[in-house]
Order: sequence, then C-alpha cells, then structure tokens
Amino acid sequence: MSTLAPDPAHAPHAAPSRTPQETARLSADAMWATDHASQGLGMELVAVGPGTATISMTLTERMCNGFGMAHGGFIFALADSAFAFACNSYDERTVAAHCAVTYLRPGTRGKTLLATAREIARSGRSGIYDVEVSEDGVVIAQFRGHSRTIGGALIAPSPSAPESRDHTTTA
Repeated sequence: MSTLAPDPAHAPHAAPSRTPQETARLSADAMWATDHASQGLGMELVAVGPGTATISMTLTERMCNGFGMAHGGFIFALADSAFAFACNSYDERTVAAHCAVTYLRPGTRGKTLLATAREIARSGRSGIYDVEVSEDGVVIAQFRGHSRTIGGALIAPSPSAPESRDHTTTA
C-alpha cells in the first residue's frame, strides 16, 4: 500500500508564494501600521529586507540631554526599532530577549541619525542582530540585540488563498 504526499497547493492555510524581499516588506508594513512609538518619535523606515532594516530619525531639542547632545535613550530607541524590523522580516512575531548599546560619539541636535540593522545569526527561535547608528556617515553607537521568536504571523492571510479541503459541507 502506498501513500501519496499531500499536495502543497491544497494544504490548509498555505502561504502564498512570495519572495523573501516581499515577505520582509509586507511584515514591515504590518508592523509599521501599529508602531506608535517609532512613528511618535518621528522615525522613518528607509529600507527593509530579509534580516535587515534601516530607520532614520532627526534629533529634536526634546531628545537632547542636559549637555545639549542626544539623550542615549533616544539613540537606543532608534537602534531598537531597526532591530525589531530586521528580526521580524520573516513574517514570524519576534521580540527582544536582550539588548546592549555602546555609545561612541555624541549625537547632535538637528541632525538625522541612521540606524542600520543586520542579521548576524538566526537559528531555531533565536537570533542575533547588530545595529550601527550613524550621524553624517560617522558611527556614533553600536547596538547588539538578541531576538526570540514567540509564534504567530505578522502578515494577514490573503483573501485569495485557497481554502482548506479539510472541511465538511452538507447538501
């Protein structure tokens, strides 16, 4: 007796075929729609790809400390947002497990900071991402984030996705 492998085209809740770049963009769009923290700080999503993200933010007067330079918490927030978009680029809900930042130079009021995140390693439910925060092309902070996938998708199922054949109809 032989058994046939299930037809992937008729698998329940089969994900539509898309490129890794399309998945990253759709994941970012889904996250950005409700990311009030990043939006509220004036961040802009510059680029996203599989395991990567770049976000910019202009330093306002309210983001500066008593020395007139960028408050470290705002630099951390920018790096953390880039990290979040990079590690969520695979349509799997992922959160930070641990993060650390090293400040190398001060950020300047009125300047735009650029945070560029890249995946270093990803295995099972864990990942490691490095983020460089720069001002005028000069790195001012290095951030490392450890991620943990918690389950669930970011991208809503397509309404045109095939329905499961596992349901019963009555006539």
